[in-house]
This record gives sequence, C-alpha cells and structure tokens, in this order.
Amino acid sequence: MTDGNEPTNGRSLERYWSYLHLLARLRLRSVPGNLDAFDIVQDVLLKAHARQSQFRGHSEGEWRAWLRRILANTIIDAIRDAAKEPIIREALDKSSLRLEAWLAAEDTSPSGKAEREERLLQLADALAQLSDDERTALELRYMQEQPFSLAQIAQHLGRPSDKAVAGLLARGLAKVREILSEPS
Repeated sequence: MTDGNEPTNGRSLERYWSYLHLLARLRLRSVPGNLDAFDIVQDVLLKAHARQSQFRGHSEGEWRAWLRRILANTIIDAIRDAAKEPIIREALDKSSLRLEAWLAAEDTSPSGKAEREERLLQLADALAQLSDDERTALELRYMQEQPFSLAQIAQHLGRPSDKAVAGLLARGLAKVREILSEPS
C-alpha cells in the first residue's frame, strides 16, 4: 500500500526528476522549437503518477526504461511528430547509456548493480547542482552522441576560447566529483 506519492514498487517519482530532466535537456537540444525540459518533466511525472499501476516490471532498470518511454511519448506529443518516435526513443536510450557509462564498474554483483543504479540518480542530481554553463558544457562534451569539440562548446556558450571551455569543464567535473563523494 502506498501513500499516493510512491508507486507500488516503492520508488518515489520525485527521486527521478533530475534524471528525467537531464535526459529531456539532452533530447530537446536537437528538437526545433521552444520546448522546455522543466515543463516536459513535470508532465512526465504527472503521467507516471497517474499510470503507476500499469508498470509491470520489477527492476530499477525496467522502472527507468518505463519512465523513459513516458518521456519519449511526452516529447513526441509536444512536437506533434509521430514519425520521430523511434528516433526520440533511441536517442533517449543512448543518452541514458552514456550517462550510465560514466558510472561503469566491473562489479556485476547484485549489490554492485544496485549501487550503480543509485549512483546514476546521484549523478543526475549532481549535474543539476552545477551552473547552467558548467552543466551544458559537460552535457555537450560527454553526453551527446556526437560529442562537441571545445571550439563548438565555446561557440554554443558564447565563451571566448577553447581554454575558457576547458576551465569550465574542469570546474564542472571537480564539482560533480565533490558532490558524488559526499556522504548521502
């Protein structure tokens, strides 16, 4: 039994806000128009809450995949182009895999897998705590299917040089590492 705020599988939807927001930002960067990742994620969480009884999986990975499907459908609905559905789904899955690759570890035990899944959400939360430019630089450099060069990031962010972007990336990475190393 739940209190209405948690799905029957015991996972709090709010816990996935940063993760979904990160994926939405990554995907919307290549979608024409002025769609707002914040609004999209709010809609996803409302839909997931309303449909949580429809979730039939058991694992953390299945839960995130279910949320990504809702995110993909919400973006497709927002851009009103069903033909892009397979492209958006695939792009979201790839973004999620790149995010998980940041946390790759050789420990494949059940406890190691559970720890990596928790770290995935912590990474998304850590990225959300960065300045917009630091977060954007990290996303463009490390989380795009075709990583941006330092020059491309400098142009995108209106920075004067590759060196300025390198400093931005270094500060962002240092902050993420510091946040991730803090005890929960």
